[in-house]
Amino acid sequence: MALSERYTDEHAKAGLDFSFPAIETWKNQFPGYEILIDDPEFTSVCPKTGLPDFGVITLRYMPRDLCLELKSYKEYLFSYRHLGIFQENVVNQLLDDVVKACDPIWAVVKGDFRPRGGISTTVEARWPRPKTDQL
Repeated sequence: MALSERYTDEHAKAGLDFSFPAIETWKNQFPGYEILIDDPEFTSVCPKTGLPDFGVITLRYMPRDLCLELKSYKEYLFSYRHLGIFQENVVNQLLDDVVKACDPIWAVVKGDFRPRGGISTTVEARWPRPKTDQL
């Protein structure tokens, strides 16, 4: 079986049409500082194999007018637990949803996913996103 037959466009898009819960916010009171939030027990599901993915998700951002409310953010992360979605899509979807919720000055989401089959993956996405001509 050729590699192109093993993974379909549906696998690649899996989870991205999910209705993620909104992340609540609260009014920021100070300028020019960073917030670091990590989830050392993040889980999702591989859309191809159905096997669980485990990792550490780290969010660093500089708030503008709004900060993320932590309980709401935790509940948002829980929505991935049974969702079939590639690790790369987890990180990028999370970044998009954080930006939508609080419009930070900048943000970095890093997913450090634990080994499965001897391979681990680290994915990092930044806001603002770099401009590229390769899209």
